[in-house]
Amino acid sequence: MEFWLMNDNNTEKLQLPVPPSSFQITRGNINTKVNIQDAGEINLIGKEKLASITLSSFFPKEEYYFCQYTGFPSPYDCVHRIESWRKSGKAIRLIITSTDINIAASIESFQYGEKEEGTGDVYFTLELKEYRLITIETVASAASTTVTTKNARSTGREIPSSYTVKSGDTLWAIAKRYYGDGSKYPTLASKNGIKNPNLIYVGQVLKL
Repeated sequence: MEFWLMNDNNTEKLQLPVPPSSFQITRGNINTKVNIQDAGEINLIGKEKLASITLSSFFPKEEYYFCQYTGFPSPYDCVHRIESWRKSGKAIRLIITSTDINIAASIESFQYGEKEEGTGDVYFTLELKEYRLITIETVASAASTTVTTKNARSTGREIPSSYTVKSGDTLWAIAKRYYGDGSKYPTLASKNGIKNPNLIYVGQVLKL
């Protein structure tokens, strides 16, 4: 299981060298409780809340045997990257492989620091909240405004039978371009027998 963070246009990525020992995502609905005479309390089921997730781990100073890969950035390079994303005012993307978690999210808080052991490792807690981009479409003839979420948008164009991977491409970006929804990347991976969605290469021909 790999934990990936990336900025809004996928030009900057960070795989956590030491994945959290556990994680929990919270989802729910905005429900309303109402008291009705003769019926008592009832529950009106509302729309879905934004999901939230908290990740806790550490950025290692050394390449320990349990790190998922080598050549990772230094602890404070990792800190500065996340801090730059937080200060940018833009959403990032969280992908946890082997799960269905692939969401745009805002950085709600980022805590980090070192312990007295003096290893140089930087421990952190990252709180994320699901982000939904709202687009406003104005129809001049009807003088009306329609509000829709971005992930409900259709591409409105014919999908070709195949696509050749180019530099900088990700399955999420390709799914967004041709399916109109980046979260459909597992469908693209399944069609092409790709076990790790983060491992595609330039020149690879994908079935759409």
